[in-house]
Amino acid sequence: MSNNGTKGDVVLMKGNEAIAHAAVRYGCDGYFGYPITPQSEVLETLEALMPWETTGMVVLQAESELASINMVYAGAATGKAVFTSSSSPGISLMQEGISYIAAGELPALIVNVMRGGPGLGTIHPSQSDYFQATKGGGHGDYHLIVLAPKSVQEMADFVGLGFDLAFKYRTPAMILVDGMVGQMMEKVVLPPQRPRRTDEEVLEQCPWAATGDADKRGRNNIITTLELDSHVMEKNNERFQETYRRIEANEVRYEEYMTDDAEWLMVAFGSMARISQAAIHTAREAGIKVGLLRPITLWPFPYERISELSRQVKGILVPEMNAGQMIEDVRLATEGRVPVKHCGRMGGIIPSPSEVLTALNSLIEVK
Repeated sequence: MSNNGTKGDVVLMKGNEAIAHAAVRYGCDGYFGYPITPQSEVLETLEALMPWETTGMVVLQAESELASINMVYAGAATGKAVFTSSSSPGISLMQEGISYIAAGELPALIVNVMRGGPGLGTIHPSQSDYFQATKGGGHGDYHLIVLAPKSVQEMADFVGLGFDLAFKYRTPAMILVDGMVGQMMEKVVLPPQRPRRTDEEVLEQCPWAATGDADKRGRNNIITTLELDSHVMEKNNERFQETYRRIEANEVRYEEYMTDDAEWLMVAFGSMARISQAAIHTAREAGIKVGLLRPITLWPFPYERISELSRQVKGILVPEMNAGQMIEDVRLATEGRVPVKHCGRMGGIIPSPSEVLTALNSLIEVK
């Protein structure tokens, strides 16, 4: 097992470390962040890699989460590939800046390695930021593209995917992962190293960017989110909504497991999807035909596929590490066709496969 990180090598590392390596290899221009458990390894790994000496990537520990998200805002406005990472209370502090980035129609990547809350809560894993990420944590009518990895490999893969989607639609994207995946160590194949884009390539690919270089384009772009004319602001919002409709039409991602003959269904994301798979194996051995749908994009959410499966199964179990958040979207998708039951723990406690299986049996007995 190699640890030099060349393409094709199988590398053992934490999920947070994979984020850092993948960002450098994507050709990322800058990272601005602030340490907070359980995601501090992102910044620490970037500092150890010292990409400013190899690729010219900027790595800066800001004085706060507020400063870091506004640095991301500024970097994104110039057409550069920039990102930040934090954990739940830190992401809460970033919400105004995230809303500004969305309103400015700017591509940026935000990584949230979730911990238990509310408040400072605990440093242990949770999935209780689902509402914040998928319903718009800041003010105004906006969405983030939200990717939910379940493995260290996907932590690495979703960096490139997140950046690509952000630039494709000119909107911020978020990798939403619980602290269990951020801290666990697994084998991962890193992507190949890509060169950072030149200034000329940025000008060509991002004609909207505010670079201050009027000589090359004949104009200076201005990025602003303020519009005092309500009619113009409504037109802006209509344009945002059209972008979101295109994302919903083209970018829904999910994974299915043993759903072909399923009479019962689990819907889970992140590490809870892995725990649910273990429970499914035990259930299948007992003759219970149960399958799993794992949303990969939490927004856009796979409403249509869950709706189709709700016509096939007798009931749905939604295991989450929270008080019940994604379950609301599952219920919207089913339109009341079948019972939908929540199974979860809070405060950083990770449900076991046996707990999930007990909840499934309870659902079956009620049905």
